Amino acid sequence: MQPRVQVLQGDITTLDVDVIVNAANPSLLGGGGVDGAIHRAAGPALLEACKQVRQQQGECPPGHAVITTAGNLRAKAVIHTVGPVWRGGDEHEARLLEDAYRNSLQLAEANGYTTIAFPAISTGVYGYPKAAAAEIAVNTITDYLTRHHHLQQIYFVCYDDETTHLYQRLLTQLGDEPTG
Repeated sequence: MQPRVQVLQGDITTLDVDVIVNAANPSLLGGGGVDGAIHRAAGPALLEACKQVRQQQGECPPGHAVITTAGNLRAKAVIHTVGPVWRGGDEHEARLLEDAYRNSLQLAEANGYTTIAFPAISTGVYGYPKAAAAEIAVNTITDYLTRHHHLQQIYFVCYDDETTHLYQRLLTQLGDEPTG
């Protein structure tokens, strides 16, 4: 039996999962890094869906999450969450990053989805230290799974070797056997 949480290295946009989480910016209108890659792969339908959400709700603040259709992606939906910009650790960054993961999980579950893929939120241009961000991500998700059983498979999708090894090491320390 495979573990409920796994680490993969590669392109999050190619996964066949219910939900891909986008490390979005508050505007929801695309950007660089994983956000730009998801928007490019999903095509114009994703941008239109994000514009509608923004028109109805305004910008998405750090720690919050919204859900849209997935456009041309294999996924059924995209959850856009805004992680915190790293400002040294004294601006509630850890709580906001936890909230981004937890709110994404809750939104997936509330919409009946069972498989979800996360990038390393806030570790690109937002500058969150990778090791600290990985620890928050793993702890938040594994804690969530102890109380919620609807989600069947969660993937951490890492872009590079360094991040992949961070997540694998953390999951191994928790007793899960990461694959990828």
